[in-house]
Amino acid sequence: MKSLLHTFSFLFLIHLSACNAQRPVIERPAIKAADARLSMTPELLWSVKRVSGVGLSSDGSTVVYRVSTPLVEENKFANKLYKISVQGGTSEEITASSPTVRDKNISPDGKFRIYDKPVKLDPVHGYDFHSDLPKSTAQIYTALDYRHWDTWNDGSHNHVFFGPVTAPDSTFRDIMPSDRFDCPQKPFGGDEDYIWTPDSKSIIYVTKKLHGTAAAVSTNTDLYHYNLATGKTTNLTENNKGYDTNPSYSVKGDLAYLSMATDGYEADKNDIKVMSNGVTTNLTALWDESVLSYIWSKDGSVLYFTAAVDGTLQIFEVGFAGNTNRSSGVKQITKGDWDVNSIIGQSGDLLITTRVSFNRAAEIFSYHLKTQKWTQITDVNQALYQNIAECKTERKYVTTTDGKKMLVWVVLPPNFDPKKKYPALLYCQGGPQSALTQFYSYRWNLHLMASQGYIVVAPNRRGMPGHGVEWNKEISKDWGGQNIRDYLSAIDHVSAEPYVDKFRLGAVGASYGGYSVFYLAGVHNKRFKTFIAHDGSFNLYSMYGATEEMFFVNYDFGGPYWDEKNKRTYTEFNPIHHVDKWDTPIFIIQGGKDYRIPLEQGLEAFNAAQLRGLKSKFLYLPDENHWVIKPQNSLVWQREFFKWLKETL
Repeated sequence: MKSLLHTFSFLFLIHLSACNAQRPVIERPAIKAADARLSMTPELLWSVKRVSGVGLSSDGSTVVYRVSTPLVEENKFANKLYKISVQGGTSEEITASSPTVRDKNISPDGKFRIYDKPVKLDPVHGYDFHSDLPKSTAQIYTALDYRHWDTWNDGSHNHVFFGPVTAPDSTFRDIMPSDRFDCPQKPFGGDEDYIWTPDSKSIIYVTKKLHGTAAAVSTNTDLYHYNLATGKTTNLTENNKGYDTNPSYSVKGDLAYLSMATDGYEADKNDIKVMSNGVTTNLTALWDESVLSYIWSKDGSVLYFTAAVDGTLQIFEVGFAGNTNRSSGVKQITKGDWDVNSIIGQSGDLLITTRVSFNRAAEIFSYHLKTQKWTQITDVNQALYQNIAECKTERKYVTTTDGKKMLVWVVLPPNFDPKKKYPALLYCQGGPQSALTQFYSYRWNLHLMASQGYIVVAPNRRGMPGHGVEWNKEISKDWGGQNIRDYLSAIDHVSAEPYVDKFRLGAVGASYGGYSVFYLAGVHNKRFKTFIAHDGSFNLYSMYGATEEMFFVNYDFGGPYWDEKNKRTYTEFNPIHHVDKWDTPIFIIQGGKDYRIPLEQGLEAFNAAQLRGLKSKFLYLPDENHWVIKPQNSLVWQREFFKWLKETL
């Protein structure tokens, strides 16, 4: 298997290299004779196979994983499942007859199955109201939540159904009949939103029992207990008003879940809570960070979880000693300049995980809890990466204008020579409360950017997890404040190095990073020579008026523009009020199906740049949302991105 993969990838690498020679879109730095490997290019990046964990076999001996391969010419992905021993070895493609991971949607006693499907409950379309007009394309709404992420509300809601394993789906019972709520949650929820109780007599499910405008302004999801025999539903988390999500049972029958306290604050501290014998314990209440994901240990005495810390994602553990209403404290158990993206499961003393870094896409690794040894299990992209030059990553700690210590990742070009001068890019992370760690992206790929000859400066500015809860909270209602000063502190510090050409600096980013670029364009005081903003908030008045998750802008902006207490957000922190100082070329990118940062934000910014007479470009992606997902659109994005930098920097 591995030798075939090696041969195919090597031939594909040669083919792409030839294509690049015929189409020299990107200027690449010279490679020293001592290192004849290729620099990463968009085409090579889009030949990287994407590995994700599916689960462990019931005996824990085998890990099942998915490989998603971009098919650029066909503009789609091919997905296959594989299995491999947790000790490593040769992988095997899974066929219909191969044993795989146990189906969590089958009840523990093997008698019942659950699944979800959309149920049409609300009239929305013209023909719903006017049956004599079946070809009408009209849509009629009387409340908010009329569209979400990239989809208009068609009047349907996701519901959970159960029935005997051998029965057809058509005979299954809806456990949420007539409820105008969703499980799985929209837009990203999956079957992790519902589970069986250990006795197979009940179902635990997650939903936000609010509808329309009330749903758009709240994050109050709860865990509900549905009894199969009685049909009775009980709210298990009624006293908590924020997110309650991700339920799972231990082998001892204790129910864990993730919980945020504040209604409307989607980036609140995420804690692990456990219900046991009528007592709920917050295991991470006193810990000064936020949980991303977790699993129970095999014996039910420990929970292993991932969280951001100091610019990386690592594994932590917290013990659970039963319904004592206390925890044994949080302990960090891994450390290194990489990200542990997920914990797939536990096999004896091994935690099976996926791990990435700026230079490497995800692969399956094991971590030995006793010896603390990492072992790489899969190496799907080995043939490709052995021919790609790596970028050196450095940590710098910069003093901010308010006297705090801030981590700044600096990614250097391959074969970096400190005696030369390089242009630099300030990378502005989105979120705004997303961690900036050793992530691997197929769009905002820092390895790819550095491989084109740029030094990438990536600050862990205010608003990012991994530096304490207070650091994370400080950005809300202060979008144009300390965090913008953090950006400038980072680029000023790094551009003072003798190997940085301080007259060739650019700033790039998406989402809140796009907002940051628009804002910096009016306050940078001629630091930057070029800007690139993707799906960024440009006009906070119209952003508030057209976005779909109102709880986000209500919390982060402070509320609506007509409320006087929010005046500073809509004036001082609003990029439109600084456009009179725009004096630098700017490239604006916008997805047509982005309802979080609607299309008009990009249009308004491009109009402003053009009418001010600035060199500017607008890339419109009509069928993409807040992200760029389709392979060919992604390659257009990459090529235009670096073409712009070549022209302006």
